[in-house]
Amino acid sequence: MRKRVTILVPCYNEEEALPLFYRELNRVISSLSQYEFELLFINDGSKDGTLNVLRSLRKEDKRVQFVDLSRNYGKEIGMIAGFDHATGDCVITIDADLQEPPEIIPEMLKRWEAGANDVFGRRRQRKQSLGKKISSKMYHKLLSQVSDVDLDDDAGDFRLLDRKCIAALQSMRESQRYTKGMYAWIGFKKEGVDYDIAERVAGTTKWTVPKLFHLAADGLMSHSVLPLRLASFAGLTVSLCAFVYLVYVIIKSILWSDPVAGYPSLMCVILFLGGFILLALGIIGEYLGRIFMETKRRPLYFINEYTGNDENVEH
Repeated sequence: MRKRVTILVPCYNEEEALPLFYRELNRVISSLSQYEFELLFINDGSKDGTLNVLRSLRKEDKRVQFVDLSRNYGKEIGMIAGFDHATGDCVITIDADLQEPPEIIPEMLKRWEAGANDVFGRRRQRKQSLGKKISSKMYHKLLSQVSDVDLDDDAGDFRLLDRKCIAALQSMRESQRYTKGMYAWIGFKKEGVDYDIAERVAGTTKWTVPKLFHLAADGLMSHSVLPLRLASFAGLTVSLCAFVYLVYVIIKSILWSDPVAGYPSLMCVILFLGGFILLALGIIGEYLGRIFMETKRRPLYFINEYTGNDENVEH
């Protein structure tokens, strides 16, 4: 009996890229006749003709399945929606923009057959600005140091996951998700496959600076309490400095009858402490906000249309 492989493709406004992606993907998997393939597309509330393209592909190729989410939930939720509906013995996640080459899928499957549970694509070089490269490496190094996950900056969402990895990820139902950190957290045997990243075949990137910042914050606060510890350490440092300065002012006033400076110094201290307190409250508020969202226990997503056999529309 042939093993079943699910190719999971999250989509948001990929109307132009999808036909090119499907043609290239089909060319690669057509040579892998020893496997049965499911092509699972997640339409994450696209506002262009992505859904119509998926319907057309479905008519031409019954291997094509798609989940049409009720709105745009973001890629992280789109990924868990794909994991929930994938039926393969393993799942290969890949974007539709062809920056990640389908040509290395056979090598991923080879590593999987040899015993690897998580085969991740590792970029040889990244076509980014110097500032973005440096900030990305610093962030992943920081998160690896202060949390219980070990992240590879050159590894992304392009990877093959064994069914046991998928089951582990499905069991983690938090709404504030950082999937890359989850891949590292669940463990299992991992191997990397190097590839060269290409230019997008169509469209523009959906990762704006605010979205990247939000994702980074989710990653840090989902896997570490470092911001809270930094706030505590800073508060202790400020308190000690204030106490030392207080002793200095008292001694100076008693021994040398030196009058204590009034309004200007007082305002500087008040503004400094006020700003620090607001910063600390903001950090605490971020964590409380995430706790509040999790306690609601809302479904992660709702489905508008699904081509497979599905008895539920909420997950």
